[in-house]
Amino acid sequence: MTWAAFASILLIHLAAAISPGPSFVVSVKTAAAEGFRVAAALAVGFGLGAAIWAATALMGLAILFEILPGLLTALKIIGGLFLCFIAVMMWRHAKDPIAFADATAAPRGILSAIRLGVITQLANPKPAVFFGAVFIGLVPEGSSVWMLAALLGMIFANETIWYIVVAKAFSTHTARQAYVRFKTWIDRLFGGLIAVFGLKIAIS
Repeated sequence: MTWAAFASILLIHLAAAISPGPSFVVSVKTAAAEGFRVAAALAVGFGLGAAIWAATALMGLAILFEILPGLLTALKIIGGLFLCFIAVMMWRHAKDPIAFADATAAPRGILSAIRLGVITQLANPKPAVFFGAVFIGLVPEGSSVWMLAALLGMIFANETIWYIVVAKAFSTHTARQAYVRFKTWIDRLFGGLIAVFGLKIAIS
């Protein structure tokens, strides 16, 4: 693989990571409600999820989806339903008061936040198809193991760093105070958006 192809993959992936989706909505809500520490851990989970989908694409899962479209359909439905479940929980608890963490404790455990990030990312199987399409065109057969490992590492870094930036932006005092004031409507709005994303994934 040439360095030009390597850079192209990273730029394409960064553009895809930045585009709004369910991960972005969950990140913004988590940052505003639970602070930077938890949202940064969530970002690590998103990065791990992206790396997992990229690795599965390198192993040929995207091609398997083409051969067995029913498998992709099943994963889309399962993933879409999971996102809809998150949306329902956000809507149901929209009126619940929020208790922010103090300086030494996080409202959600770090491992729990990472796990949520991974599951949210894996709930959408489309990245496997996305990576498969990109890799087919830009990753030649016989690429060295170290180059492929570096590619997965950079995809993880791309996704994680972007969502850490999002976490930092939406965990500021101003953002969190706005969240406190408008929590009910924000949670319902974000719950609605995640439900739309989930339904779109399930039926597309």
